[in-house]
Amino acid sequence: MTTSSATPTVTPQSLDDLRDAVREHTGPLLVAGAGTASDWAGTPEPGATVLSTASLTGVISHNPGDMTVAVRAGTPLVELQEILGEHGQRVAFDAARVERGATLGGLFATADSGPLALTFGSLRDLVIGATVVLADGTVAHSGGHVIKNVAGYDLTKLLHGAQGTLGVVAELILRLHPTPEATATVSLPTPLADAATHAHAVAASPVEASAVQWLQDGSGGRLLARLEGTRDGVDGRVARLRETLGAEAPLLSEADADAAWAAYGAAVDGGAQDRAVVRVGVTPSLLTGLLLELADATEVTAAPLTGVATLSVPATAAAVDDVHRRVAALGGTSLLRRRPPGRIDLAALGPAPTSAALLRAVAASLDPDQRFGRGRLAPWLPTGVTA
Repeated sequence: MTTSSATPTVTPQSLDDLRDAVREHTGPLLVAGAGTASDWAGTPEPGATVLSTASLTGVISHNPGDMTVAVRAGTPLVELQEILGEHGQRVAFDAARVERGATLGGLFATADSGPLALTFGSLRDLVIGATVVLADGTVAHSGGHVIKNVAGYDLTKLLHGAQGTLGVVAELILRLHPTPEATATVSLPTPLADAATHAHAVAASPVEASAVQWLQDGSGGRLLARLEGTRDGVDGRVARLRETLGAEAPLLSEADADAAWAAYGAAVDGGAQDRAVVRVGVTPSLLTGLLLELADATEVTAAPLTGVATLSVPATAAAVDDVHRRVAALGGTSLLRRRPPGRIDLAALGPAPTSAALLRAVAASLDPDQRFGRGRLAPWLPTGVTA
C-alpha cells in the first residue's frame, strides 16, 4: 500500500492490504472511490485518513452461464460494462455519474440509481453478495453467487446507501442481464402536471417499457419512454406505445435518443454549480404534487412510476431545509447530492425518522467508535454518539 505524507491517504492494493489498513490506522477513516460523490450527504469530520479503493479494481470471476460476476469495489462500472459486453451481458444499471468513472463501491454506498431502476431495481437488488471489512478489521462475507440466499442477517443490504459508514465494501457479486439487441425511445412533450398520467398509461399498456422518465427542458418538459429487446419486438412495441401516447409522441432517432438521455444525465449530474442538488423519494402518487409546490426548483427530473426525483434549488439553508421538510411530511426521504464549495451549513438529510434509532443501534454494533465516514449521516447518526 502507498501513503502520502501531504494528505493522509492510504491506497490498499489487495483485500489483505485493506484489512491491514483498517487495523493499523486506528482513527477515523473516510472511504473514497473515484470521488464522483465526494460532496454528497453530510460533511465528513476533518482529520480522517482517506481510505482509497482506487487500486482495488478488476473482475475476480465471471460466470456467463449463471449470469453473475464478482468484482473489486474500486472498479469503474463503465469499465466492467465493456468487459461484460463482450459476452452479451451487462449490469442493468444506468446512474448518471457512471460515465464520469463512478466505481461500483461508490455507487453501492450512495444508493445511486438511474431510469432502469423501474425494471431492474437499484444495486440493492442487483448485488447478491459482498465482502466487507468492518471497523475492527474483520473480513465479513455476505451472500454469494447463488441468486436466492437463505434468510438471515444481510450485511449487504445494510451497507447499501450507508454513505461509507458502518464498513468498507471490498468486493461485490452482481447478477447480470442480457444486453438488449435493440433499444428505442419515444418522447412526449408534456408538462410536469400531466406527466404521471401519461407514465401510468405507459405502465398499463403491454409494451413493458424499461425506463420512463420526465425531464424539465426549455419548452416545459417531456416524458421519455425506453423500450428494449429484440429488434422485431421493439419495433412492434414502439407502434403500440405511440398508439397509447398519440401522434405527438415521436420515435426518436438513435442520435436524438442519445441526446435526450444525455440531457437527463446532465440535469441529474451537472447543472448550475452555484445551486444545491437534492434527491427525493416519496410515494409515486405524491411526487407530482411535491414538485409543483417547489417553486424554486430547476433542472427537475422525475420518475413518476417510482416516486424518485432530482432537483436543483438555491444554495441556501432555507431552500434546502424546505425540501427536506416537505418530503419528510409526506413520509419520504431526501438527500443532499451536491453543495457548492464551502456550504457546510446545508443540511444533508431531513428530520430524523423513528428508524434512526435502529440506525444508531446498528452503527453501535458494527462501528462503535464511528470510524467510517464520521459526519456523513449526521444528524441521523450524530458525530460522537455511539449508541
